[in-house]
Amino acid sequence: MRLPRALGGWGVAITGLAGDARASQPLNYLVSHGLQNDVTLPLTKALIAVSLTVVLIIGLLIVAAILRRPGLQPVAGARLEVGPEGGGLSWIWIGVGLSSLVLLASIAWTVAVLGQTVHPPSKPKTRIEVTAHQWWWEVRYVDENPALDFATADEIHIPAGEPVAFKLIGGDVIHSFWVPLLGGKTDLIPGLTNESWLQADTPGTYRGQCAEYCGAQHAHMAFLVVAQSPQDFRRWRDSQLQSPAAPQGEAAQGAQLFTMHCGSCHSVRGTDAGGVLGPDLSHLMQRQSLAAATLPNDPAHLSQWVSDPQAIKPGAYMQKPELTAAELAAIRA
Repeated sequence: MRLPRALGGWGVAITGLAGDARASQPLNYLVSHGLQNDVTLPLTKALIAVSLTVVLIIGLLIVAAILRRPGLQPVAGARLEVGPEGGGLSWIWIGVGLSSLVLLASIAWTVAVLGQTVHPPSKPKTRIEVTAHQWWWEVRYVDENPALDFATADEIHIPAGEPVAFKLIGGDVIHSFWVPLLGGKTDLIPGLTNESWLQADTPGTYRGQCAEYCGAQHAHMAFLVVAQSPQDFRRWRDSQLQSPAAPQGEAAQGAQLFTMHCGSCHSVRGTDAGGVLGPDLSHLMQRQSLAAATLPNDPAHLSQWVSDPQAIKPGAYMQKPELTAAELAAIRA
């Protein structure tokens, strides 16, 4: 009975995160909004064209061969002898020669593109560590002053027009970090730290996805990259460093319940909740989505997710809590 509800959550993710069309449209690697993709996109399109041309030529040759040799029916008791025909060897040399030239050209082009994309054009000012877990993304902003480090989850803010350095870490199994509109895939492998970089041309929200099958909820392991103007990014970063305001009234009761029921797995800066197994929930309501971009972030979907996470992402490590309606309302507040 859970399958339809899980699929319903996926449908909400597609239709409910449409504040920026780039965040909700199907993953599209044939359009570029980032410097890295600007370099790789022409090569991608050229290789697709070459592949389609090869398929078309082979298909036409097969059809021509069939049409040239109709009605070959063996006679009963007779042996069917097949021998070489004149001129066939020259066609093989022509085919091998042309295909070798195309392959050598594509190799040279690929190596040139790799050389252009392996390093950003300038030294990044923003450094981010991304650790992939089943099935969410831990995002940690790293500063030369450790006091300015902070963590968030499933939503990555970057300054537009500037390269951003990423350190990619596999937390459990192999995952893959991919933002199709901005850059290529990079795997996150346990025990091995990989590095990458992205640069968004313009402000906007870009959808990312785990591109390596990692378990039952692989399809629900997405994230959002929010590119902002450098000024807006600095304001956002400063706001993240602030501790949440002290809750009052029903929210104060909810804070105590949150610490009791959720604080062993989740943390909120400035509170007694200091868990490290799940996402850091500091400033949660500033984020656009919940559950790794599976649900839009609003009070109704927050209640749905907290009250029964297994109905949204069966198999996730977050279990259904034993909460009354009043306790759920207090935690939501």
